[in-house]
Amino acid sequence: MSASSTRPSYAAVLRTPHATRTFTAALVGRLSYGMVSLAVLLAVSRATGSYAAAGAVMALFGAASVFLSPLRAALVDRHGPRRALLPMAALYAGLLGTLAVVSWRPGAPAAVLGAVAVAAGACTPPLGPTMRAVWGELVTDRRLLQRAYSLDGVAEELLFVSGPLLVGVLVRFAPPAAGVAVSALLVGIGTLAFVTSPAVKNVAVRASRTRTRTRIGRGLVQPVVVAAGVGLSLGAVDLLVLAFAEQRGHGDDTVAWIFAALSAGSAVGGLLYGAVEWRAGTRGRLPVLTAGLGLSLAAAGLAPGFATLTGAVVCAGFFVAPALTTAYLVADESAAPGARVQAGAWVNTAVNAGISTGAAAGGLLVGHLPVGAGFALAGGAALLAAAAVGVGTRYPRARPQHQNQNQNQKQNQNQNQKYEQEHEHESGTA
Repeated sequence: MSASSTRPSYAAVLRTPHATRTFTAALVGRLSYGMVSLAVLLAVSRATGSYAAAGAVMALFGAASVFLSPLRAALVDRHGPRRALLPMAALYAGLLGTLAVVSWRPGAPAAVLGAVAVAAGACTPPLGPTMRAVWGELVTDRRLLQRAYSLDGVAEELLFVSGPLLVGVLVRFAPPAAGVAVSALLVGIGTLAFVTSPAVKNVAVRASRTRTRTRIGRGLVQPVVVAAGVGLSLGAVDLLVLAFAEQRGHGDDTVAWIFAALSAGSAVGGLLYGAVEWRAGTRGRLPVLTAGLGLSLAAAGLAPGFATLTGAVVCAGFFVAPALTTAYLVADESAAPGARVQAGAWVNTAVNAGISTGAAAGGLLVGHLPVGAGFALAGGAALLAAAAVGVGTRYPRARPQHQNQNQNQKQNQNQNQKYEQEHEHESGTA
């Protein structure tokens, strides 16, 4: 499944056989993730009458979903998407449906809601990392793969913007638990359509033949560190923007506009980044893009008013999607055969864990430091990550595309032979 002969463009990515169908199915399932956080928060708070209980349930749900992601991805790598994702999606959707039923009316015990939420979070299907692994199978041209990853990142950004809006529309005429039920329906339908795609079938065959032992190599350290740094910065920014608006007498609508500006900047930056044929390699671009995010956030702390803060946030957004796209590309390049899903899941886990940690740190910063200093520290997290991965990194020019493809094919062949020999040896001694 190669699109190496087509002209690099987003249209060429979508013209790749089975790409549009597979990508659309994955987006339907991933829309559930854009809706579920707000839906669960509202449903639990309505059922228990306690914001503290709702926050605790959400924290447990998020922790189970984020920190068990590499383990679930390892199951996908080992058994293939069809055999692994369908049971996960069935359990996840069923548990979300149970949570919707239990929280439909007020009076549900918080302990019961927490237990169901944790169980659901533990079963969250890794649709994002799996889709990125499928892109690697569909698109062998590295230029097209960059565009595919950029398109995937921008689409995911838009899902997490539109998801809460859909929940807001839904709760106007239905209980918040209905949003949880819709999230369950979306992930079930999306996953079923995704795994029945011919593109995903080929990934499953490859995974079942390889059966590699997953391990974190040195090549994954850089993208994981960058993802964690980006997440820390973004997690702190939300509360800092809220504090900035309150100090200057702006309402919640102002905060929403700034958040929208960050997402818009990220979407535009991701699309522009994917359309450029870079001379520098991915590892060389990684610290530069992360540093750009850090400097932009630090500059936001100097903003005297709403308009300048919005401009600084847009500039910061330009670097978010490109930095994460590059992190996923580096992880994909570093992954052993049959371990692509788990490699992407480690990056995804790092950014989500960073966001959660950054949000907690942002709460402390807002209470003890000026907002400007808080922005400087948020930017400093990204700059520190950039410095950590930039030390000792060489910045070679990218090789001509045909050389890259030949080298990648040889490396893949050598790695596959090595892992198959190891597996045969293990099978013979078992």
